[in-house]
Amino acid sequence: MADGAKGGLKATITVAMSNYLEAGSIVAGAGGLSLWVEYLKLDDIKVGLLGAVSANGFGSAVGAFIGGILVDRFGRKFIYKYDLLVYMLGVLLITLSFNFPMLLLGYIITGLAVGAGIPAAWTYISEEAPANERAARVGWGQFAWSVGPVISLLLSVLLAPLGILGSRIIFAQLFVVAAITWIMQQQIRESMIWEEERQKQAELKAKYQISKSSTKELFTIKANLHAMILLIGIYCFWNLVAGVMGYFMPYIYEKVGGLTAAQANLLQAFLWILTVASTYFVFIKLGDKVNRRVLYGLGALMEIVAWIILSFAGMGKIQLMLFVILWGTAAGFGAQAFYALWAGELFHTKYRAKAQGFLFSVARIAVGLISLVVPTMITQLGFKFAGTVMIGFLLIAAIIGVAMAPETRGKTLKEIQQERYGTNY
Repeated sequence: MADGAKGGLKATITVAMSNYLEAGSIVAGAGGLSLWVEYLKLDDIKVGLLGAVSANGFGSAVGAFIGGILVDRFGRKFIYKYDLLVYMLGVLLITLSFNFPMLLLGYIITGLAVGAGIPAAWTYISEEAPANERAARVGWGQFAWSVGPVISLLLSVLLAPLGILGSRIIFAQLFVVAAITWIMQQQIRESMIWEEERQKQAELKAKYQISKSSTKELFTIKANLHAMILLIGIYCFWNLVAGVMGYFMPYIYEKVGGLTAAQANLLQAFLWILTVASTYFVFIKLGDKVNRRVLYGLGALMEIVAWIILSFAGMGKIQLMLFVILWGTAAGFGAQAFYALWAGELFHTKYRAKAQGFLFSVARIAVGLISLVVPTMITQLGFKFAGTVMIGFLLIAAIIGVAMAPETRGKTLKEIQQERYGTNY
């Protein structure tokens, strides 16, 4: 299939809107966390539980694992028939919550929907992108992911005088955007690469040459193991930090830094605005043109320095601004952008989505576990201790990424597949 026949940017953006909704729901929960704590009188255990089961933790982990299997079996477009309907149910429950069990259920349902949509989105974007624009197309998914938090946080600031009602309105707008996006996603075509692979598997089956695509192969084929070590190494460890930030950072600004809820949300919104800008000007513009190992290493270094400042230099205005500028800029071309790119490139079409579902599930389980203890860790052991742990995670992700970064620029997925698996696989 010629690259000219690939899916257009419109289809990419339509699919990427799922990322807007997914990240938006995580940060909407973070932006209104202190309000829900006050409204429902939540203790540290309940706050940690919300973070653990939400779109930031276990909920999305389970959704991603199931979604990856379904997307490889039934098609990339299949998930878009149902996923956002489940998402709308979850955010509606949160919007209308008047007690902790209702709020918790809404978080769980939203998390399941968020997780299920991730493997489909990154896989579809990668498969429909021209070879010389794959980083740019994946970058638009990252761009949408970053815009979601910006909108949610700015709304949190504007609606702060309304108290808990403001948080409900933010989740309500996610419901409306999800409904519009669901209508748009019904119009996209199926991934042509997946359809070709399905046809090939049908032909093999007809000739009694059954080609299995079991989860076991993810752990027994050398090419898969190499890719999984790389991607778990960079994404799982980086996401332990980003996951804590995505849900708890406004809470940390308030509890440790002494900021008001509005100040915390405005500061975090500025961070995400920088991420939006660097995603466009660095990852989208340069990701297909410059050495990706260098680009990844630069982003990783900036993020480590950012957390050193935050952890050991205090939370004064200058320190907070340096942290936000360094992390916000680096995040636009950091581990998540490269994870999305490499996860779409390095696996065979037969289990590209399944692999992503498993990897994302592992990362979110890790975030869910650490979310259970973050509030208590900060209260009992202090923020410097927590910050040191975060720096350790970032160092691991940096070393693995720089050491194992693949060179795939300009190659079609078929070419990458043949290099990694052999022509007769």
